[in-house]
Amino acid sequence: MLKTRMKRVADRGDHAVRRLAGIEASVANLSDEDLLDLADIFKAEPRSPIGDMAFLEMARRNISL
Repeated sequence: MLKTRMKRVADRGDHAVRRLAGIEASVANLSDEDLLDLADIFKAEPRSPIGDMAFLEMARRNISL
């Protein structure tokens, strides 16, 4: 039973990592205008993880609000 539970926990972690990578790729694939809209939505402090992703991508592209 412990092996089954450990496998389930590991699978859940793997799924979460894949899901996060997909979200990061989606943010990176946004057009500049859409990225600015996303950053504007999530600009409140303290920033959420999505806001952090948006602002990091904006910095990489050298664009700002």
